[in-house]
Amino acid sequence: MTLLDQHCIDGAGALDAAAVTELLAQVPGWSVADGRLQRDFGFRDFHQTIDFVNALAAMIHQQDHHPELIVTYRQCVVHYHTHSAAGAISQNDFICAAKANALYAQRAGAGAQP
Repeated sequence: MTLLDQHCIDGAGALDAAAVTELLAQVPGWSVADGRLQRDFGFRDFHQTIDFVNALAAMIHQQDHHPELIVTYRQCVVHYHTHSAAGAISQNDFICAAKANALYAQRAGAGAQP
């Protein structure tokens, strides 16, 4: 089952470094910095950015796994880590990263900047 096919679960535990490295290969554009999974999504203009943020918010609500977002005119930076895993990276973070990538890909043809 791919990350896109999975759903976040309560109480997801921290992943070890090997698992994080393996899963990073499945979420292009994402990296680990300061113990968080993160990606910077670029857009043509503010409307594109907000369209993505609204779609992302719907997915986040459905998964009940909330990231930190930094939203500017042509950019949305997403940081994921799991509070229930003592702030470490969990499977839930990768599930949401894959779903965020899919949302971004849907909008890329409409002016998103990779």
